[in-house]
Amino acid sequence: MADREEDVKLLGFWASPFSRRVEMALKLKGVPYEYLEQDLMNKSDLLLELNPVYKKVPVLVHKGKILLESHLILEYIDQTWTNNPILPRDPYEKAMALFWAKVVDEQVTSRLISLVKAEKGLEVAIEEAREHITFLEKEVTGKDFFGGKTIGFLDMVAGSVIPFCLARAWEGMGIDMIPEEKFPELNRWIKKLNDLEIVRECIPPREKQIDHMKKVAERIKSA
Repeated sequence: MADREEDVKLLGFWASPFSRRVEMALKLKGVPYEYLEQDLMNKSDLLLELNPVYKKVPVLVHKGKILLESHLILEYIDQTWTNNPILPRDPYEKAMALFWAKVVDEQVTSRLISLVKAEKGLEVAIEEAREHITFLEKEVTGKDFFGGKTIGFLDMVAGSVIPFCLARAWEGMGIDMIPEEKFPELNRWIKKLNDLEIVRECIPPREKQIDHMKKVAERIKSA
């Protein structure tokens, strides 16, 4: 039985892929929740109270329990609401999904900053980013989703970052980071994601996000 809306709260930011993936999971599970938009440039007292260590989103509150960090929140959601599984039940497949999700957040996402700063030269930074994306291209080859026939943990992690956040950031800099001729499988996967209502509901408007990412790039350059 789904919890009452007041029992589940999500503190997030509209442009954050980390809170977007948590929303995807809650929608997939059919869990009613209250969404509390946060201004990360002017952090609320509630955010600072619930996440005093990192002072970041997402923060999930379930029956008074506070959950931080998107990967841990996704695991918690999957174990608490067991319908529509997110993580594979096979131990090896689960471990690999967690591994590749870690690669996405620690390697692929970090390459955006390299691109913006272009510390090693723009072409080098682009190739470094594409090298890690190539691994994901191989992982999704021959499958509808990373999770198989249905969207799963890695789809939510990679899907919230690569096509709808970083690709738009690169697009704002005039770079097509995942051209279809080079990454046909990932582009096929992106189209599959776009077909899902729970994904479309969680993705910010394209132009609004591109404008936001341009402003983020400007702040990184001036830092």
